[in-house]
Amino acid sequence: MKSLTTLAAAAILAAAATLAVAQDYPTKPIRIIVPLTPGSGADIAGRIVARHLGEAWKQPVVVENRPGAGGQIGTQAVVKAEPDGYTLMIQSASHAANPAIYKTLAYDPLKDLVDIAILGVTPYVMVTQKGGAYPSVKALVDAAKAKPGDIPFASAGVGSSTHLAAEYFAQVAGVKMLHVPYKGSPEAIQDAMTGRSSFYMAPINTVVGQMKDGKLAALGVSTLRRADVMPDVPTLAEQGLRDFDISLWFGVWAPAGTPPAIVQKLNAQIATILQSAEVREQFAKLGITPAPMKPDEFARFVREQIDTYRKIVKQGNIQPL
Repeated sequence: MKSLTTLAAAAILAAAATLAVAQDYPTKPIRIIVPLTPGSGADIAGRIVARHLGEAWKQPVVVENRPGAGGQIGTQAVVKAEPDGYTLMIQSASHAANPAIYKTLAYDPLKDLVDIAILGVTPYVMVTQKGGAYPSVKALVDAAKAKPGDIPFASAGVGSSTHLAAEYFAQVAGVKMLHVPYKGSPEAIQDAMTGRSSFYMAPINTVVGQMKDGKLAALGVSTLRRADVMPDVPTLAEQGLRDFDISLWFGVWAPAGTPPAIVQKLNAQIATILQSAEVREQFAKLGITPAPMKPDEFARFVREQIDTYRKIVKQGNIQPL
């Protein structure tokens, strides 16, 4: 009985100490690792949120890009960091795609990281050459059915979210197409712009400028709801691809073992930031819709997304790297 009492007292003291740490958090600079290139959607959204976190907590919040290996290099750095809330990761939907794309990962995305918050979601927009060979989704699908496996599409790399979104399109449309991977969005956009590839399933923020300049045409957006930033562009679901719905999203993670009280504090502060008029306006210009979730809701969402990408990879017979 005495030992049980001692254990209970120790547990209460530990909980109180953790709560006290969370109440004081943060007391020093926070580092946010983005395992993608500067200028990516996750990088831009992350820097917006980082600035507001720093202003709210009166502590420097430094964003560090560590791209490579589909985000694995930066993710590993976060996994190995001290789980004290001072090293965070902001990543895209690629985090959920990687378990399906790579034979092995140097980390377990479900066990080595704790899900903190989702920042927002944005549709992909299917872009093609302005005045090119594919003026509509129907024209593209008809061409792909007439020449199975011959019509090329561009992506930002094998296993990238843009690759899998395009594979999902092919599966729903019931066509076989030729995948042409590039090192990133700029090269894939150029390929679609010149007509060398039939389309690129682009993150909206990467092609807004070219669309305004009339260099690219939009065939459709990938979500069930039209994008506010381009309301005249119909959804793919509206054009015969029933229930077609896939989006790019951005989230925040920390190393496993980060105190729950700190996770909750981060989640609450990020939710407050996402609700501010300034951030909503900044996100809207990028085609991003804030989508606050509690940590447990975000954790379920991440697991659902991992399952979705595994199904796309399996059905597309995409060989893991």
